[in-house]
Amino acid sequence: MPFDAILMSALRKELSNTLTGGKVDRLYQPGREEILLHMRAGRENVKLLMNASPAHPRAQLTTVTLENPETPPMFCMLLRKYFSGARLLEVSQPSMERMLIFRFETLDELGDTTERRLVLECIGRKSNLIMLDSSGRITDCLRRADSDLSAKRPVMPGLFYQLPEPTGKLDPTVFADDTLTAMILDQAPEAGQDKWLLDTFSGISPLIARELEFQGGGTKDGLARRFVELMNRIRNEDFTPTMLLKDDAPMDFTFQTVLQYGPSVSLKRYETFSQMLDDFYAQKEAQERVKQRGQDFIRSVTQARNRTARKIANQEGDLRAAADRDRLRMWGDILTANFYRMERGQRVLRAENFYDPDCAEIEIPLDPLLTPQQNAAKYYKEYRKAKKAEEMLTLQLEKNRAELDYLDSVQAAIHLAEGERDLQEIRQELMDNGYLKQQKKKTGRQKPVRSKPMEFTSSAGIPILVGKNNTQNDRLTCKEADKRDLWFHAQKFHGSHVILKTGGIPPDEDSIREAAMLAAWFSEGKDSSQVPVDYTPVKIVKKPNGAKPGYVIYNTYQTLYVTPDGSLPEKLRQKGKGGGQEGTKRA
Repeated sequence: MPFDAILMSALRKELSNTLTGGKVDRLYQPGREEILLHMRAGRENVKLLMNASPAHPRAQLTTVTLENPETPPMFCMLLRKYFSGARLLEVSQPSMERMLIFRFETLDELGDTTERRLVLECIGRKSNLIMLDSSGRITDCLRRADSDLSAKRPVMPGLFYQLPEPTGKLDPTVFADDTLTAMILDQAPEAGQDKWLLDTFSGISPLIARELEFQGGGTKDGLARRFVELMNRIRNEDFTPTMLLKDDAPMDFTFQTVLQYGPSVSLKRYETFSQMLDDFYAQKEAQERVKQRGQDFIRSVTQARNRTARKIANQEGDLRAAADRDRLRMWGDILTANFYRMERGQRVLRAENFYDPDCAEIEIPLDPLLTPQQNAAKYYKEYRKAKKAEEMLTLQLEKNRAELDYLDSVQAAIHLAEGERDLQEIRQELMDNGYLKQQKKKTGRQKPVRSKPMEFTSSAGIPILVGKNNTQNDRLTCKEADKRDLWFHAQKFHGSHVILKTGGIPPDEDSIREAAMLAAWFSEGKDSSQVPVDYTPVKIVKKPNGAKPGYVIYNTYQTLYVTPDGSLPEKLRQKGKGGGQEGTKRA
């Protein structure tokens, strides 16, 4: 992503205007590499997110609700010690560097006023968040680097902080317009101008370098003119938060209009960079957070799922072989009818096949060490064995296919998990079903893990509840929903149970369609078009005794074909509180 120094400059302005003078109320560490500061700025309560992950480093204001771990990490505890109640004095940025420095006024251990700083470095895999005391020494940092890892610039507690090593590139903001123009006219190549810009000047992303060459028409004069215009926008802090969308999905973001992709990419402009970054990263990072926190059992589920799939493939092969058992019985019958023609030591019998309408001659292999009667008995025994194997394999296949279906549903539920509580509920479900070892119980009474379903409101004001995992689907459908409510599920896809809370009052068509679209979106069919969604009153939906979590059956239903819309959940969530044939369905 083009999170270059220019976009960082735009964010610095936005954060400075909103946060300067604000006080830190609370601090959290929702993820391993992200810090959330709840601040009181003017008359507003705002949340400042600092992310130092290698993939998505940034600082922004956020409205996204992030779930915090039950026990705060040590780095979070240290932040609370030094920055709780601190007042933000300044947000600064070294010229054309991908970093921000937050300068706070706070109290030391003796109650005297002092200054401390938080330095956020957004430099790829070396991204870091560093705490500095009043003298510039490092108190601690998210990512430590001793002299073995970074001989030129170690980052360790107790050392004086040093700025990142210079890249040797030029800072374009320090040159006058005439100087920049002359430099480009004299040194820029006729072709590959974007690469020359990246190699020559600091702080510019590949996206912007390509855009400058494109809008300059490939000429040196055009490039110089566009580059000077860009520098003037930086000096005037004239930025426009712009999202690039391809097929209505977020593709990129930047601070200006981008034309290089033509009509294949559309542009969406925002009022603030923070709103844009929330939209761009919210879903992407939620999925990454789930993967990080659920690594322990995601691996176990994947292994169990693959093992079951291999077992099914082997059993299907054995079943195909057992299906040929009638040939064994036929050979036994033909041998029995031809004992008088057989001798011990014979290796093959050529005889008429009286099962064939034309009585064609066939060859039946014989064991020369066995008598004719023993050869016939051998084929009858193999026939009975194959028949018994088919019965057993059919039962085992049914059981293993149900297990595979269940494990697929768990994987689908993992993708729907929104936080640690959801993952704990899935983890508990796997332990209850024997896929994970039971955790040792802690002393004291433990409350059962219980997360809430997603809450939406239809355009007509009817509540819609969406389950996020098998346990929650069971609870929602079998215990919490009114028997007169409507139940929805994507047909032949793993996904959520969706409840339209009608209370027995016939709902409008728009609400039914919106509930169906949510059921399609929160299923494995979210990327498909015209997804069939079954719906029926909750009283019709039954859970068989002993069935796996999330498994239900229903025998009367209607089907609605809908195309999932990724913008609908956010739209309906904002309206809410914030939060014939027999069919079978699994979440």
